[in-house]
Amino acid sequence: MRFASHEIDFWELRCAETSYAQHPETFWIPSESERNSARRGQAAKLIFEIEVADETGKILIESERMWVVVSEIGDGFYIGILDNQPASIEPSDDVYLRFGAEVPFAARHIIEIADPPADYSAWQLEQPPEVRWHGRDSRSS
Repeated sequence: MRFASHEIDFWELRCAETSYAQHPETFWIPSESERNSARRGQAAKLIFEIEVADETGKILIESERMWVVVSEIGDGFYIGILDNQPASIEPSDDVYLRFGAEVPFAARHIIEIADPPADYSAWQLEQPPEVRWHGRDSRSS
């Protein structure tokens, strides 16, 4: 499984463990056990670092905390369905990162875990993904 990278995808996920290590007094994450045992249908909050251009065309990194609904559990990774529309990106068919997109992530990326209402999770998981992750066959992370 290949995770998103700025070089290929123009976005990537921030490592929650690194952020916690740098700011343990102000940045909380669930325990390693909780992050490693997220279940299908649970929601995981991740920090997306998204490349955007300012009015002069300069590339900046916007950070957004967004939820995904866990849809698949693999060996060392999860696939989630993005449950937010990124505020820094206009939704369009030629932009991957949008509501309903598959997002690969690992336990190290999780900053929060929640249990959405069962009927909502069921609805979200019954929908086909808006876009499927193109890095499924790659072994790099």
